[in-house]
Amino acid sequence: MGSVPAPTTLAPAASLGFLHAFISSLSMIIVSELGDKTFFIAAIMAMRHPRLTVFSGAMSALAFMTVLSALFGYATTVIPRIYTYYISTALFALFGFKMLYDGFKMTPEEGTEELEEVQASLRRTDDDLEAQPMNPEAAAGSKLPSTARRILFSCFSRIFLQALTMTFLAEWGDRSQLATVVLAATEDVTGVCVGGILGHSLCTGLAVMGGRMIAQKISVRTVTIIGGFVFLLFAITSLFMSPN
Repeated sequence: MGSVPAPTTLAPAASLGFLHAFISSLSMIIVSELGDKTFFIAAIMAMRHPRLTVFSGAMSALAFMTVLSALFGYATTVIPRIYTYYISTALFALFGFKMLYDGFKMTPEEGTEELEEVQASLRRTDDDLEAQPMNPEAAAGSKLPSTARRILFSCFSRIFLQALTMTFLAEWGDRSQLATVVLAATEDVTGVCVGGILGHSLCTGLAVMGGRMIAQKISVRTVTIIGGFVFLLFAITSLFMSPN
């Protein structure tokens, strides 16, 4: 009699890999972005401009950065996994110790200072934009139907582009971007992307809805310390898992 083929375990393993990457990426983004400069940018802009426009601009930049970072990490899979696995574990430990060091030596006023710095930067940008003459093409756009005009302006308005560019520049080289690259090098890249984008959506949504009140209530020091422990937890759990 022919032997009965063993049931495949690829599907459950793939599902578990996605879930682990999703949860890791989601939690990593939340502890990294709450109280971060991109959070303050969205919070302050949403106090002066339409929330949906600010959210759309910021999330366009963050989603693009998340996918780009994950692809960078995925590109390292050409390197033997055992090397990228232990390098990523070491980097998570380094991120964790650095966040704990920064958090414990941080004063309660430092978060407020960063908030005021972002607010001053946005005020200068708004003054520059108001000083510029209105584009004739933009004036002609007022002849469009109101619904089409609202959709067009929400997608391509100055506020949208300002939120997009400022968020992109603030996020480039940020700790969460580097952590996404490291995570995608060893985890399911789809799970990393979905978890990262959802994490950014939650943080940015909280920022635009709560605005300055939430920004002032959040203790950057506490969030930084919690983030340090989360990164160390990633590193410790990795030591008890097989690189394969």
